[in-house]
Amino acid sequence: MMATVQMVHGVPPSLSAKVVGSFAYLTVRDRLPTILTKVIDTIHRNKNKFFEEYGEEGIQAEKQTIHLLSKMRNELQTDKPVLELTDALEDVQNWNQYLERQQRQEGDQEDAVSWFKSPWLYVECYMYRRIHEALWLNPPISDYDVFNEQKTQSFFESQQAVMALCTHLEDIKKNMEDFSKNQLLEHFNKLLKVSLWGNKCDLSISAGQENSQKTSAIESLDSLEPFILVDDSNMVWSTIISAQTAGQPGGTTAGRVDIVLDNAGFELVTDLVLADFLVSSGLAREVHFHGKSIPWFVSDVTVNDFQWTIKQAMASNHKGMSKSGVQWQSYLKAGLWSYHDHPFWTQPHEFCDMAADAPDLYATLQEADLVLFKGDLNYRKLTGDRDWDHTVGFDTALRGFGPAPLSSLRTLKANIQVGLQPGQGEKLTSQDPDWMTSGKYAVVQFYSPTAGQ
Repeated sequence: MMATVQMVHGVPPSLSAKVVGSFAYLTVRDRLPTILTKVIDTIHRNKNKFFEEYGEEGIQAEKQTIHLLSKMRNELQTDKPVLELTDALEDVQNWNQYLERQQRQEGDQEDAVSWFKSPWLYVECYMYRRIHEALWLNPPISDYDVFNEQKTQSFFESQQAVMALCTHLEDIKKNMEDFSKNQLLEHFNKLLKVSLWGNKCDLSISAGQENSQKTSAIESLDSLEPFILVDDSNMVWSTIISAQTAGQPGGTTAGRVDIVLDNAGFELVTDLVLADFLVSSGLAREVHFHGKSIPWFVSDVTVNDFQWTIKQAMASNHKGMSKSGVQWQSYLKAGLWSYHDHPFWTQPHEFCDMAADAPDLYATLQEADLVLFKGDLNYRKLTGDRDWDHTVGFDTALRGFGPAPLSSLRTLKANIQVGLQPGQGEKLTSQDPDWMTSGKYAVVQFYSPTAGQ
């Protein structure tokens, strides 16, 4: 962290690679080019597949896509200006307007909006959108998911943990009818924490290196408890309970929970298990999942990943896993679960912009009784990816974003963290200098827009 930060109207500046040696700087200098190189390698390795499917046209598309991606990698490494997007996808205007906004903020200097000088959140999101553009401009391989192999591998490497978790869920459901409220709370807390720690399995942070869950997540919970820096689980629970009791006279109707997803693979399974528990226990009436509309940050969930994961579970020869998969498919069929994507999730905006820039999505989230935001990127967007002091309240950092009561479930992989006690951040820094970026620590932070009213 810089010793002094320039506040603009009380809001600190965006984290940026401008600060040499910062985590943002190291990400833009080292991690992003590594990810790009892997993407280029993946496309090249699949050359024969493209040829088999599309003949000579496939080979041309592969060459041309690699040319565009190599060009972008060069722009990144030499800190060139950020360019307008040139494809015809539905969000292209939003992206180019965002670039204009950045240029205006920098006083319209030609080269001011560049890879190292601009907000880290913006250029990192921009890189993934440019990867998508390079493919889209080169049919017939436009729909190719360059991260699919890594996501698939990560899922299969986590098989043991997935089986253990599905078995655990089936065991809970056998006795669910007889649970007291306290027992429900205990199981809820465990599965919420499993979903929290599932966020460790992030392929963009490991630049696509093997990063799967090998051990039983339930068994590791106690040993992980000391690493939760803020734990507002009780507020998450009481929000679910109060949504439940606001039903019709003489009966209760449960509320709606929305989960804004992060990673595919093991983390997605932890989210599905939590959602299954919420619906099957009657704690929630329905669950809405929000994923990405294009391949994003290496391992983020797209609709294909979502459907594929449920199909894999259904087809498993492990009893607990296939039973879970069949159940999940039936929730989708019955409308108790639904999957949505929206272009806003794959844009660079801070979430405090959502009401203005994506009012339809904001209105959708307002219908939820609770919104769970999974993972690090969502946290960065919730807090604007800015150089906040650690003791600033989570509510302050949200800067007016509050469509519904919300909670962030996040393991720390970027150097931003708010809502800590005085001295907590300094103590962590002295004990463990990488505490903000190692994925070793976690938070469950809560905010309700109605709390102070």
